Amino acid sequence: MATSFDPFREFDRMAGSVLDAMQGPRKMPMDLYRDGDTYVLSADLPGIDPGSVDIDVDGQLLTIRAERTLPKGEGVKWITRERQAASYLRQLSLGQGIDTEKISASYDNGVLSVTIPVSERAKPRKIAVTTANDSAPAAIEDATAQS
Repeated sequence: MATSFDPFREFDRMAGSVLDAMQGPRKMPMDLYRDGDTYVLSADLPGIDPGSVDIDVDGQLLTIRAERTLPKGEGVKWITRERQAASYLRQLSLGQGIDTEKISASYDNGVLSVTIPVSERAKPRKIAVTTANDSAPAAIEDATAQS
């Protein structure tokens, strides 16, 4: 099988890896949605050791960091190396109404899932209506039934 050497492609690959290294931490692709009273963040982190994932909350700022390291072996001669060791970073402003004490995370099949619950005080609630004559809540259904 004959292979051809393209010096421009090799130069492009080397320049890309140098520029990637200079850019610093990479962003991780993620999805964020609300399911009832909980926000769910799913971030792709393939090949990441779960022990390298660091999630912290500082005030209203959620920070996710992860590190991908590649195995190093004595006497290893790489044939091709397209996967790079990398640092990943994502920061999100949580805003008000989040219960930061109950945030949880899990990692499965290369996907990090972070569950972010809405605080009790930020959930929608009904307000009772009182009448001027007494402090008991008015029964709105009873008033409409008498009409």
